[in-house]
Amino acid sequence: MEQIFLTTGRNNCGGCCRLRVHMEDGRITRLSADPDDPEPGRRPCVRGLHYADTFLNDRRLLTPLKRVGLRGEGKFVPISWDQALDELCENWVRIRDKYGPQSRYVNYAWGESGVLSGTGLAKRLLRLDGGHLGYYNDYSTACAACATPYVYGTAMSGSSFSTLTASKLIVLWGHNPAETVFDDLMYWLRKAKESGARIIVVDPRKNATCRSLNAEWIGIRPASDGAMLDAMAYVIVTEGLYDLPFLHRYVYGWREWFSYLTGEADGVPKTPAWAEAVTGVPADTIRALAVDYAAARPAALLPGYGGQRHENGEQFTRGVCALACLTGNVGVRGGWAGGVGWCRTHPMPSMPSLPNPVGAEIPSFLWTEAILRGPELTEKDGLVGAERLDTGVKMLLNLAGNQLMNQHGDLNRTAAILRDESLCEYIVCSDLFMTASAKYADLLLPGTSMFEQDNMTTPWTQGDLIGFSPKLIEPLGESRFEYDWLADVARRLGLYDAFTDGHPTATDWLEDIYDSLRLRAPELPPFVEFRTMGTYRYKTPVKKIAFEAQIMYGAPFPTPSGKIELLSPALAARNDPKIPALPVYVPAAEGFGGSKTYPLQLVGWHTMARTHTVGGNTPALRERFPQLLWMHPSDAAARGIADGDTVEVFNDRGRLRVPVRVTEDVVPGVIALPQGAWTALDETGVDHGGNINVLTGHTPTPLAHGNPQHTILVEISNNIM
Repeated sequence: MEQIFLTTGRNNCGGCCRLRVHMEDGRITRLSADPDDPEPGRRPCVRGLHYADTFLNDRRLLTPLKRVGLRGEGKFVPISWDQALDELCENWVRIRDKYGPQSRYVNYAWGESGVLSGTGLAKRLLRLDGGHLGYYNDYSTACAACATPYVYGTAMSGSSFSTLTASKLIVLWGHNPAETVFDDLMYWLRKAKESGARIIVVDPRKNATCRSLNAEWIGIRPASDGAMLDAMAYVIVTEGLYDLPFLHRYVYGWREWFSYLTGEADGVPKTPAWAEAVTGVPADTIRALAVDYAAARPAALLPGYGGQRHENGEQFTRGVCALACLTGNVGVRGGWAGGVGWCRTHPMPSMPSLPNPVGAEIPSFLWTEAILRGPELTEKDGLVGAERLDTGVKMLLNLAGNQLMNQHGDLNRTAAILRDESLCEYIVCSDLFMTASAKYADLLLPGTSMFEQDNMTTPWTQGDLIGFSPKLIEPLGESRFEYDWLADVARRLGLYDAFTDGHPTATDWLEDIYDSLRLRAPELPPFVEFRTMGTYRYKTPVKKIAFEAQIMYGAPFPTPSGKIELLSPALAARNDPKIPALPVYVPAAEGFGGSKTYPLQLVGWHTMARTHTVGGNTPALRERFPQLLWMHPSDAAARGIADGDTVEVFNDRGRLRVPVRVTEDVVPGVIALPQGAWTALDETGVDHGGNINVLTGHTPTPLAHGNPQHTILVEISNNIM
């Protein structure tokens, strides 16, 4: 007899979708959408409907494994849990006592984005045992999250998506919510279009969002966004279309910015013709968009995260904020302030954190540098909390993540660092599959999926819901949730009582966390009821407008001046040409025309086939969304490449082979490849999985020290030996 249960997806996807799980005789037979879902904008997509195929299959790791070959070879032998944890504790104590707690590091990883995550739980135990080297920022939003407070004093610069129904014009810049499943943004964009909003997409590709909304497409070269923003601002300023009262009242430094735009400061007016040479966007198109954006008040320019994952990503973020200020589209319904766009409307559950006795932190993108040259890192590298590190990273925990050898930059360089056992001496991975990262583990532990362990989840940036995914089946093989085996490690270290704090099981923690949340949100149902609902939607949805209090009621902005700071005194004090005090265009070293040897710009995107790497080994998704390189017909013809050919894409960092899709839906001079494909390096270092990161760089951005992995120059050949 069939039984139906409700659950919520909890990998690192913005959808937070509610699913019906169909079961017979204790076995999951299929997943379906819930017709009674109160969140119509979060209906499951093809990825969500394939979660059972993705997580429950014969490719699962079922027992602890110990490495017997060289790191990266993927040679392991099965061992018992007792042996695995004994060896883990032996190395844990050895490295702690020899190098100090600063030598331990929990890598940035979000394969599991539940409230209880392996990374968070491992940090808890390490902090009870003297601490660990920490990290700040992330691979998704490093530049935007860092730059936004320099303008507004806070990263909470987003408004509720529902306010977009008041917009007359919406510009999605490097934003592709149809494939990223960015919370419920697509739902509200459709509602906005029904209300009469005109929608324009600025992107190197004519992406799925553009096609789904039948929006206008403006193709642009990667890393040139700041030049186009400057040129739009030039038009608005020189044609008198700006909101002068807004600038006078709320903005600091606008006169200096005007001087830059008009060329008074440097002798170069930032005209549409100037920008056309940089961006590839016709000058007339730039001017028309500027005029329309200035006239269509309220208008919303929504930056995605793609534009800030470049060498100059901080400046892109500040440029979008500046354009919103120039037109008075800040603090008004239907406008958009730009920036990272975070917006929280309701209290959300979270695991209580403990202070880290090791105060030192590095940017998350610099973990390979902390392994390779930890004691050499300084404030200039983004090190905070210490002047220097005493040691490099000697023990690394990578739990529920494919960051080690899939999502990081310059994978051939990364592999060389990881193979050198004199650098990082011990690597522990916990995962469901033998991923590219798992192959670099010294100890590989089998984890549990969303169907095998209770957990809660929350939306990405905004939303009125909390999700729960209940345990529906027993863990496959000897798989264990990280909390359970970390508790066993804690017991061996004499820290069990402190680690569990009266919570024998992970579910006990979830109930306690939820009950604490109910004290702040009494409308929430009892835990025993909530855990069967899949998602709970707050009864009183909140419509939030970023900076409404400042614009409508005169509250100061949380900046040193109390105003929006287009001119940042803090950045001016740095006197660094790579980090200008104003939101101005800074060319990327690997931007258009940066190399005669590698003349093509390569850009990545998030495909419906995967959530980052999750789903990368699901046959149905791979068949429906094959890994293909997009290439413009003019570039293909110049190289004798035809649609369907397998080509080699290369630069001085690596090579990959992938089939080509020849299409006019990508701008000339630019090729595009979905990120997240599983690395498959052969013995010569050529990747056959189509992983973009064998070609990406590892040099961080200048201010956030963030991920620049959309700034890549390459060449292509179909002459494969």
